[in-house]
Amino acid sequence: MNLINEEITHKIFGEGKIVKLDEYIITIDFENDVKDFVYPDVFREFVTLKNADVAKSLNEILVQREEEKAAHDRKIEAKKMEQIAENKRREKMRNHKIHESSQIVFSLDEEEEQNVFTDWTIFTGRVQSGKNEGKPNRVTRLSPNSAAVMTVRRDDEDETNRKILGLYMVEESFFGNQIDDGMISAHPEFRIELSDQEAEKMLFWNYYINKNYPHRTTWNSGKYRYFDNIWTAQILKDIISIKTDEAERNQVEQFLEYFCDINALDINNIPEPAGALKQSK
Repeated sequence: MNLINEEITHKIFGEGKIVKLDEYIITIDFENDVKDFVYPDVFREFVTLKNADVAKSLNEILVQREEEKAAHDRKIEAKKMEQIAENKRREKMRNHKIHESSQIVFSLDEEEEQNVFTDWTIFTGRVQSGKNEGKPNRVTRLSPNSAAVMTVRRDDEDETNRKILGLYMVEESFFGNQIDDGMISAHPEFRIELSDQEAEKMLFWNYYINKNYPHRTTWNSGKYRYFDNIWTAQILKDIISIKTDEAERNQVEQFLEYFCDINALDINNIPEPAGALKQSK
């Protein structure tokens, strides 16, 4: 806004004329005395423009700047609070010993398969016997470094054809030993759903192995089982290799970086999968 030569009244120095203006400094000539002031702050209390139309336009600019500054300050404060929360989370994770198998893999039924990638939440199931019978299963190994892997096997398929449909990180505040309802909700950012064609290339038993029975590909009973951290990193790495859409591939790469960071894994030294199916080749 051009304010050069506009006449003003200053509460202390009286009448004057604006002779210079840059981004932050305004210079006013009070007859024989020239003074510099902070712009636009000086207009909020000390200086008034004589031209009412110009004063109105300037006021609109000042109001807009105030709104922009307030919005900026809110963003700064929000980032500050996010950083505080992140520091607290990381401190909690430093005090939390990472289990080498703190991931979880689910065998989905038909209803869960239809809903899990809409709700991005899965139920751990209920205890089948004992004093806690009927209560939700407590997945005590899970914490903010954990991912949930979803798999499925059709009734007419051999167990070796069990496919990985997708996976997600748990929420940053999730600790399985503190959850009573058995619900595992997804992290708002780190979520992956595979297409049917992609899932065909992601066989679960390429990654999972029973070390006592390395050739065995048997799920048996149970809705879920714990899963090694390094196996999950292998899955993410292989998903990157089959993704053809650049945006989706970048999303998985960010997932892998986050996963390796929070699980203290070297992203550059992820071993090749050596699951049960790999043992038989």
